[in-house]
Amino acid sequence: MSEGAVRTSSVTFVILAVVVFTLFCYTDIGLQMAVVPLFVREKLGFSSAMAGFAVSVQYLATFASRIGAGKRIDTGGPKRVVLMGLSTGVLSGLLLVAAALLVSWPLLSLLFVLAGRIALGVAESWVATAVIVWNIRRAGVSRTAQVISWNGVCSYGGIALGAPIATMIYHGVSLPILGGFAGVGLLSAVLMGVGIPLALRQPSVPPLAAGKQPSFFTVLGLVLPYGLALAAGSVGFGAISALLALYFSDQNWSGAAFALALFGLTFVLTRFVFTRQIAKHGGNSVAIVSLFVEALGLFVLAFGQSAAWADAGAALTGAGFSLVFPALGVGAVAQTGPENKGAAIGAFSVCLDIAIGISGPLLGLMIPLWGYGAVFQAAALISLVGVVLCVLLKKQTRLAR
Repeated sequence: MSEGAVRTSSVTFVILAVVVFTLFCYTDIGLQMAVVPLFVREKLGFSSAMAGFAVSVQYLATFASRIGAGKRIDTGGPKRVVLMGLSTGVLSGLLLVAAALLVSWPLLSLLFVLAGRIALGVAESWVATAVIVWNIRRAGVSRTAQVISWNGVCSYGGIALGAPIATMIYHGVSLPILGGFAGVGLLSAVLMGVGIPLALRQPSVPPLAAGKQPSFFTVLGLVLPYGLALAAGSVGFGAISALLALYFSDQNWSGAAFALALFGLTFVLTRFVFTRQIAKHGGNSVAIVSLFVEALGLFVLAFGQSAAWADAGAALTGAGFSLVFPALGVGAVAQTGPENKGAAIGAFSVCLDIAIGISGPLLGLMIPLWGYGAVFQAAALISLVGVVLCVLLKKQTRLAR
């Protein structure tokens, strides 16, 4: 669909009709994020490090599958890849149901949890990347920032929506399938399944003309300066997603799901209110401010002495992290031609996947030695490294002009 084609209808409606699949996918992620670490540690009896790994393995799977996702989108079309991702998400939910039913065999149950998390990681890679490319080609390249921003709103809005729902189900209904961990898995499967007929109804865009495609690592080299800054900002989200629920449990605080919801809420509100600042002030400048705010939120989490302070830290972190991806993503996507947008987004997103995937287990290893405060301090310092990288990018961009 050309840019001219969307002039006859609302651009926002065109974007929302497809970005809803990102909402489904990330609501699933929010559902699982809130309860997987609790299930692994409290029900199966494994360590905090293993509980963190059970969360982070999803992002490692996203990384591994993202390498080929971009090329698959560019050559086979984004609609097909979205459908593949939604179907894999259904499988993820069913694997969690099986894990819940096998709780009497902890190791076997853990293997099913990890398999479900890996499936969700693949689903995230395919759905989130393909939705962005699908919408860029439907709405026009000039609206890339708008497309990426709406994708982020649905991503972390989905997390904010899914986390409290999962907590209610996990601690609520006692029926074998409808409640507890099995209930969360069942809802995950149903939600992704609902997206399949909706995606089939949306018009597809034709695959790009076949031609010589650059290797993944060639594209990665082009976007890497922006990807490193994105990675620095993603460690804080990795710490929150993998370890915040355990932090609340360790401190005997209630309301971990509320803190995750606050993270998602401030993320979404910041996207709505401040996305236009990227075009006004430039992506690098917005990223500098965003990473600094994220670091401040992580320091509040590190030094806060109550659940209220932890809530405030999560909210600040969400507000700061909100614009990091679109602010840096506009510059990253601009490094390639229109025929390689899928590969560029995939390569850029890999930096986020790696950072989130390794941050959970590595930071989790710090907990027995220095406690949870040190985890969030380390994440805050890495965010400040991202500020330095963005300052260097801004200077480089200015010199190139």
